Amino acid sequence: MTESSQDIPNSNSQPETIPSIPIEFVSEDEMALIEAAYAATRPTLSSSISSSICSPSSRFQTNTRTIQSIALLSKRALNGSGELDMEDSDRLKNAQKRIRVTQPFLHRFRRKRALWVTDITATEWCEKQMEFSLVSGKRKTSKAMKAGKARHVELEEEVVKKVKVRVESVEDSWALKFINFITCANQLLFEGLTREIPLVGFVEGIWLVGIIDELRMPETGSDRNPIIVDTKTRVRDSLPAEAQRRNGRLQLMCYKYLWDTLVADSFPSGQFFDFFSLNRNYILSEDIRERTANAGFPAKTLDDMIQYYINTCSMLPSSQDRLLLRYELQKDQSVIGEDQFAYDPEWLKNQIKINLELLLGEREASYTPEEERWKCRHCQFASVCPGNPNPNSPPSN
Repeated sequence: MTESSQDIPNSNSQPETIPSIPIEFVSEDEMALIEAAYAATRPTLSSSISSSICSPSSRFQTNTRTIQSIALLSKRALNGSGELDMEDSDRLKNAQKRIRVTQPFLHRFRRKRALWVTDITATEWCEKQMEFSLVSGKRKTSKAMKAGKARHVELEEEVVKKVKVRVESVEDSWALKFINFITCANQLLFEGLTREIPLVGFVEGIWLVGIIDELRMPETGSDRNPIIVDTKTRVRDSLPAEAQRRNGRLQLMCYKYLWDTLVADSFPSGQFFDFFSLNRNYILSEDIRERTANAGFPAKTLDDMIQYYINTCSMLPSSQDRLLLRYELQKDQSVIGEDQFAYDPEWLKNQIKINLELLLGEREASYTPEEERWKCRHCQFASVCPGNPNPNSPPSN
């Protein structure tokens, strides 16, 4: 949400305009979780929150503070993390003997929940790993993954600040997602750049959610279609293998598909309320109503909030057909290289179709191709997976 500009006198009694600073809302409980998670990734930095509003970024102001981003935690497709213990290992081995999917994974583990874009990319990376993750409910977070999340916190700091908001229901939680989308959309239109923009939409017969790392408006020319950008961090000073780059391309193509669908089509609000069992007439918390009123879109109910969401989407342009992956070195944030590629709608829809066949129980999970079995060296389930060529080798971090 972009706050109104105001004038204050300077030392010469001349008016000085303060630029509007976009803010993003997070719940108090979520802020506490973020603080703990961010402290784990950046032990050398203070993780305390001195106020409810976090400072703007170096793009607009150089003295930034450390903030915590709920968007990063939201990106995790699978809940929880941790090492695979003996009990889990035995359970997974026994499960492999009896798994003949009687109830689809989508219904067992994503019932009344949307799929995350990262569910799609995790399935494309390795279907068996995705199956193990769903069955065990655990997925280890490596040091590299933690570093990558911390870097995205820093990037988001550069353009937004956080405001804690009291959440009293699931309807309030959904309202926050729509508020943050409107906030980011306004920032994109007026300033040409936004980061960590949440998306909620209906594509290919499923509800899909995701968070775009960055949207940029072209700086020159008449083109006003934003480009979707994602920054990946690397431990080594080299570009990743083709399998990793392919997975990153799939992620960005999913974001484009979701964005373009939202701005081109009317959001199916009736289906939304029915699928997630939400009360469209639910009165939002007083804190949320106050914030939206101050922002210029006073929403009393969740249905009101969705109408503002739909109206905002209708004013936005579709994204460019060229997408951009950036690769940074973790130790100094230098750019290793960039991968700009073209959107391929047919390939994307085929990938989604293949993934949904598994998640809907139409077939069993496949092992990663033999030429990509090097992935097994980095998988926490390597010791129990029949597809691993070296089951006795410990996984690499």
